[in-house]
Amino acid sequence: MNYALFERPLFYVGGHYVSFLGLIAFAGLFTLGLLIAGALQSEIVRRFFARFKLDTNFIAVVTTILSISVLVFFTVHAVNAAGIPLLWTTPVPGITLSLVQIFLLIALLIGVFWFSSRTKRFLFNRFLVRSGLDRSLQYAIAQIVSNLVLVFGIFIVLDNAGIHLGALAVFAGAVGVGVGFGLQNIVSNFISGLVILAERPIAIGDRIEVAGVAGQVQHIRARSTVIVTNDNITMIVPNSKFIDSMVTNWTFGDPRVRFRIPVGVAYGSDVKKVCEALIAAGRSTAHVLEDPAPSVFLKQFGDSSIDFELVVWSSEMSHRPSRFKSDLNFAIEEKLREAGIEIPFPQRDLHIRSGALPAEEKAKETS
Repeated sequence: MNYALFERPLFYVGGHYVSFLGLIAFAGLFTLGLLIAGALQSEIVRRFFARFKLDTNFIAVVTTILSISVLVFFTVHAVNAAGIPLLWTTPVPGITLSLVQIFLLIALLIGVFWFSSRTKRFLFNRFLVRSGLDRSLQYAIAQIVSNLVLVFGIFIVLDNAGIHLGALAVFAGAVGVGVGFGLQNIVSNFISGLVILAERPIAIGDRIEVAGVAGQVQHIRARSTVIVTNDNITMIVPNSKFIDSMVTNWTFGDPRVRFRIPVGVAYGSDVKKVCEALIAAGRSTAHVLEDPAPSVFLKQFGDSSIDFELVVWSSEMSHRPSRFKSDLNFAIEEKLREAGIEIPFPQRDLHIRSGALPAEEKAKETS
């Protein structure tokens, strides 16, 4: 077989010819790179990294960067195998960094993100545990230190890579004045996150209501806060909402919350028995505090009922207010039924007057 036919140049690229064998080598190495890059995105690799107790998001970022790096690595070798020299130490056109320096920069940035994450875990889970500080304050300190480590680490890596911070003057100015359609919201949410961690209007585990979202605070991140509702739905709320909107914190300071349950009874009922039944219903319900004790108010005399209001206090059921009110309503219905007190429904009395109209008025009506 004459192999010289496969070595003949088919076309030229940048002053270098590419043969048929070069195309085969390029296709083979590029395909191998695609296969390995796809394997790095598999669930097996993610489980391997999970053994080192890394965050899920961090594992996703690492596997993505590794797969892209592998694809670039095999692509460069494929181009060289095709007959077009592409050196690792040659600066990439348009920038002053070579491929080796770019890969080293990516590795260092991954290391900075990992070190920032480990710093937060170490401070929150080990160093500050025995400090005597409030747990939410410990989390705030750990989050702020982690953010500082991340910012300074990125600046140091970029400066050592030859990307001087003076080139980022425009970006720094945009951050400082809060302009730019793309950066304005990001910077606003980031600064709001620092304010939240410093002032602590909300903390991990608080029951809050903001921007129409009600639930328990699970995480306070740099840009957003994670809230889990009672339906086990995770809501991502931008941190700026906690600064420029009204926030209801059910557990801020004193965890005790007062619940008001309106009750209507039929006219003619013994109001003293109604009060006793409502008090008994409050005391028989779990999670109702004995101090302050349940109390009853006679609110008004309505159209169809005498309206009362049962007032109880709870320090645990603010996380499930609907369930707590439902338990109270069940107990109220049971106690009123045992006392023979009727819960009325809307009703109207109609009085029909008999008699005949005068002839003149009848004529006016028929005309």
